[in-house]
Amino acid sequence: MPTYEYECPDCSFRFELRRSFSENNPVSCPQCGCDAQLVFSPVPIIFKGSGFYSTDHRGNHGHSEPADTAEKAEKASKDKTKTDSTEKARTGNTDKKD
Repeated sequence: MPTYEYECPDCSFRFELRRSFSENNPVSCPQCGCDAQLVFSPVPIIFKGSGFYSTDHRGNHGHSEPADTAEKAEKASKDKTKTDSTEKARTGNTDKKD
């Protein structure tokens, strides 16, 4: 059976009461006998997993980079190597010391 929190509107006394889901009869305050009102409270939420904390906001969120990004980086590296070798061949600079 769940525990509910009630508050008396007249004397502001708060108390807890265990009741079943099916009980619909009014609850009276144990101090003054007036009808008490159910108090609603926020439910605690626990976030688990990656992406919920400020330390998780890095570039790739702890995941490896996608295959297409890796392929693009590899292609860019090859293009730079080709450009460098073409430039050296055109200028005659081979960076070899005799």
